[in-house]
Amino acid sequence: MTKSTATYWNTFSPANRARWAPVKGLERMAEELTLSIDPASGEYTRLTRFLPGADSAPFGGKSHAYPEEVFIVSGRLHDAAFDLWLEAGHYASRPPGEVHGPFRTDVGCVVLEVSFPNRAADNAR
Repeated sequence: MTKSTATYWNTFSPANRARWAPVKGLERMAEELTLSIDPASGEYTRLTRFLPGADSAPFGGKSHAYPEEVFIVSGRLHDAAFDLWLEAGHYASRPPGEVHGPFRTDVGCVVLEVSFPNRAADNAR
């Protein structure tokens, strides 16, 4: 299979507000919108919106067995693992196992994430 496709649409339009869902475990702090997904491989493209004042410190940092790419679309987000404020335009290509977060934001932030679960480090062997 291939990733799902869509014609142009505005993810930030009030008409599409209902498409955003709370991030499990981060309710009232962050929400997500899956833009494209391949059900067979699990590869996906998603937006994550951290609301102003969000702080995921109680959950600690995280890592996963697969690579991902992230791009800061708007706002700013502090990544404690790197002690770095990420602002619009920041980009990273994370290798499997790289610890990131916890995150906090004062003004809110939108992150574009492209993840490749089918390329998990365990599958590479």
